[in-house]
Amino acid sequence: MKTFQVISPVDGSVYLEREYVTASHIETVLTTAKAAQKAWKAVPLSERIAICERAVAYFIEHADAIGTELTWQMGRPIAYTPNEIRRGFQERARYMMQSAIGALSDVPVSEKEGFQRFIRREALGTVFVVAPWNYPYLTSVNVVIPALLSGNTVILKHAQQTPLCAERYAEAFKAAGLPEGVFQYIHTTHDYVARIIADSRVDFVAFTGSVSGGHAVQRAAAERFIATGLELGGKDPAYVRADANLAFAVENLVDGALFNSGQSCCGIERIYVHEKVYDEFVHGAVDLVNKYILGNPFDAGTHLGPMVRTSAAEFVREQIREAVSQGADALIDPSLFPSNQVGTPYLAPQLLVNVNHSMRIMTEETFGPAVGIMKVSSDEEAIALMNDSDYGLTASVWTGDADAALFIGNQIETGTWFMNRCDYLDPELAWTGVKDSGRGCTLSALGYEALTRPKSFHLRVGGF
Repeated sequence: MKTFQVISPVDGSVYLEREYVTASHIETVLTTAKAAQKAWKAVPLSERIAICERAVAYFIEHADAIGTELTWQMGRPIAYTPNEIRRGFQERARYMMQSAIGALSDVPVSEKEGFQRFIRREALGTVFVVAPWNYPYLTSVNVVIPALLSGNTVILKHAQQTPLCAERYAEAFKAAGLPEGVFQYIHTTHDYVARIIADSRVDFVAFTGSVSGGHAVQRAAAERFIATGLELGGKDPAYVRADANLAFAVENLVDGALFNSGQSCCGIERIYVHEKVYDEFVHGAVDLVNKYILGNPFDAGTHLGPMVRTSAAEFVREQIREAVSQGADALIDPSLFPSNQVGTPYLAPQLLVNVNHSMRIMTEETFGPAVGIMKVSSDEEAIALMNDSDYGLTASVWTGDADAALFIGNQIETGTWFMNRCDYLDPELAWTGVKDSGRGCTLSALGYEALTRPKSFHLRVGGF
């Protein structure tokens, strides 16, 4: 049986080793999921909610241990990893449970004498979730919990860098009393993922990852009449207007660009600043970045841990080198970050100015702790630059004028528009992207629509 290793970016050690599932095991998983779904969809919604509540309680109880596992697997500092469970995961799961009754209720239509008519939301069947390593619980919970609440069975495949996350889900649902077969996980290869997507026993695919991965999912599903939910890349912009609270904007945009070492699909990757406040903003951002600490993620004072792997860090280094060779200025001295070492995943943060859209640093997803800052002279210029992208996940404006924020937001091609906020998912709002950032919707009451199908009931009850 073939195995794979998880190499920890913390120290390059082999953190754990797992076996890939066999073809026969995948067959068993698919058959079991299909059979279990018939009974699961008949379980009252109140009981499904109660089981998911108990599963979330398991996660909260084990948040510290899960945080330690996450740090070893993908390198985020231990100061932050438990909060993936305590904050975002818990908030999203609880909102989707809270909203389930209303979102999954029958949809009434007008009364018509002699008839009973309504629309029922029916589970699709088996939902296949393919989740990434960068926020392995935050991305997966967006689908796993509402899919189960909707009456679907779930098969979860996590990234090979974070296989323990899938196993934790299984432990949580077992502790919560979820019937056998309703949730299952697999550790498998890309080739087998494609085969699973093509299998008639899979009814929906939720994928979070790269644009190339999204294309692969689409190809695998192309011969079938099933939907796919795709949350892909981002090159998310921010615009700092002349009337912005600069200290607040600096603090939040630096955090939005550097948190998780910039490895976030909705992290800040390009910043446009009005010329009237440009110099002050840049000075403040440099001063703040220089206070960050890059180092061992198990040290309590560390802000930036290693990137997930050396190749990811080298990709960012190359974007920075290329931009500088094309005329950009790098404002952060890497020597201020002693842990920064070429040939390792430890990478110093970087701010670049004198950048433009001919440079990859402003157009290609970086997925690392580097961001370009451009000077603009007007709202119109900022709008044009923000829209000059293949991506459209989130964008933000930093201003004291809500009317201006709404006016600008109506012209921005993006799934989420922020004012004075960034890099955050509100579970009451739809999470969606446009262009190469993907398609479909998770979270909010609307998130249930992709996980169910409408079934119309048209009953003649009198007059015959």
